[in-house]
Amino acid sequence: MKYLLTWISCLLIGTTATAQLVINELDADTPGIDNMEFLELLSDTPNFPLDGYVVVFFNGSANGNNSSYFTVDLDGYVTDVNGLLLIGSNSVSPVPQVLIPENTIQNGADAVAIYAGSDTDFPEETVATIEDLIDVLIYDTSDADDVDMINIFKMHPDFGDIEQINEGSSNNTNSIQRKNDGSYTSTVPTPGALNDGTGIELNGIEMEIAQTQYEEGETFDIVFTTEENVLTALNFEITLNDAFFDNEDYTGNTALTIAAGQNTVTTTITLTDDSLDEGDEVAVVQFVNLSPDFLALNNNVQIRVVDNDFVVAPFGVPTNPTYGIVPSTQPAGYYNDLDEKAGEDLREALQDIIADPDVVRAQTYTDIIDMLNEADQNPANSNQVWLVYSEEGRAKLDFQTSSNSAGKWNREHTFPRSRAGYQSIPEDEEQDGINVFWVTSADSLRHGNSDGHALRAADAQENGARSNKHYGEYIGPAGTLGSFRGDVARSVLYLEIRYNGLSIVNGFPEIDGQLGDLATLLDWHRNDPPDDFEMNRNNVIYNWQRNRNPFIDQPDLVEYIWGDEVGEEWSQVVSTQEVATLDVRVFPNPTSDRVFIQGLEGAARLELYAVHGQKLNSYTVVGDLEIELNVPSGVYILSIKLEGGVKTTRLVVREE
Repeated sequence: MKYLLTWISCLLIGTTATAQLVINELDADTPGIDNMEFLELLSDTPNFPLDGYVVVFFNGSANGNNSSYFTVDLDGYVTDVNGLLLIGSNSVSPVPQVLIPENTIQNGADAVAIYAGSDTDFPEETVATIEDLIDVLIYDTSDADDVDMINIFKMHPDFGDIEQINEGSSNNTNSIQRKNDGSYTSTVPTPGALNDGTGIELNGIEMEIAQTQYEEGETFDIVFTTEENVLTALNFEITLNDAFFDNEDYTGNTALTIAAGQNTVTTTITLTDDSLDEGDEVAVVQFVNLSPDFLALNNNVQIRVVDNDFVVAPFGVPTNPTYGIVPSTQPAGYYNDLDEKAGEDLREALQDIIADPDVVRAQTYTDIIDMLNEADQNPANSNQVWLVYSEEGRAKLDFQTSSNSAGKWNREHTFPRSRAGYQSIPEDEEQDGINVFWVTSADSLRHGNSDGHALRAADAQENGARSNKHYGEYIGPAGTLGSFRGDVARSVLYLEIRYNGLSIVNGFPEIDGQLGDLATLLDWHRNDPPDDFEMNRNNVIYNWQRNRNPFIDQPDLVEYIWGDEVGEEWSQVVSTQEVATLDVRVFPNPTSDRVFIQGLEGAARLELYAVHGQKLNSYTVVGDLEIELNVPSGVYILSIKLEGGVKTTRLVVREE
């Protein structure tokens, strides 16, 4: 499109040495995900420097108290040759001079104002004021008038007759535009252009790339096209650099020319295929010093660069689990204080370990992103996280950062925040790393908001579908294998012990601090025992928080607290690593129905246990032999007792 400008005569008449700045157009509500919202300012004169001005957005809702929620400091910005400055997200076309995140501008009833001042004059929740006011627009999206907001600005002598302007109902396609007489109308948006359609001719330029994702080693073209043939040669540069993606990651011409009389030029980019596992990266194609006579119709175009050097872990994904490959990193004697305890004494002893204020650390909710990138890393691809519920890998780069949840992942609380009562605080927005932490205790319920044992990477839309449903009400998406069920069961059972004020109960309660259904979760725990993926994430979170989920390390503890062994004294199950004092082989493992025992010298006693501690079978054997197990698929403990030693092996039985 072309953008034309003829100066508005009524603005030029009586122009003073200090140019006036007004709100020219506002689009506060757009269809879909609100990614096309924008604010446009207009100065009396073109190329007007905006140092000393600030834009402030005010929240007029009942809980907003007519106070500020977002500011844009205009120092360093200059209006264009049309006197316009566009503020919006990168999705707006032409691309704004001032970029803000998508879905930042709130629907009404709200207000936006220009002040002489700085963003530091308007910290968040600053009540609207008329001091140093330059211009203001109070608007709504078919909402009732915000009388309090109107009355604030009516006190200014220049705005005594101010009214609230309606953009239209929710998801409207309009914008509010200032007319030449200073009144407003709601009509088709015209970002980057004067509202009356007049003016100086500008040429738009657009870049086009065939795909949004390429692998290292691939080649692709970027085509640049102007709306009109250029009158003289247009020289411009581009860059693809962003964060960790730099000049070493690609080759190709980045200094380009559209010849006079032409309207297009193409460059070919080749992505470097190195041997390093740098993780997937993003190349951002953007114009550098584009002539002000041209409008960038799009810019900052992102391309996913998939690293083909990803690492595959030695253990399986939850839908194809392995067992016994990942050892626990628990310190020696970590659970010793549980021995010979039962009932409430066992609960208290366990809480003393996993909520010890002298040892355990709490991180911020933003740190959880880094924690999950490590703890929930997809064993089949180190550049992805494994998603609970939907049982699939998702690129780590696809973490949700806006209202657009399609194809994104986010942080899922296994015990929903709305039921638990823990919420974020401003400090939770800090990403300060593993070595900066809060002291925490069993009474620090708020820290459940950012407890790595209680959070999982999840598909953002599936997270929304789960909402705050109890388990049993929610069983996961149709068609999935349910590989997450034991994991989430152990997660929420951990939370009951870790934090005072939380409990797992039967049924579907509507009482704060309670989550159901206990019977369902016990079944999930028994039928989906801890695998290597879960042990690995337990180790990772222990490194961050200095506490472990005991029901991963010692799954039969669940029976002594909630299940079939309540009231019985606990005696710690010795792991394979602690008792492998006999040179005896048990194979194959995993198996379908039978195992071979090799290396026995003399008579031995074999005992087969369910993972929660119930003895299923026992055998007295002499020498090497084959045993038919006759048990359903699952995880079992095989204890081999021989004079002079004991060997305990975790045995996996799968369906043929």
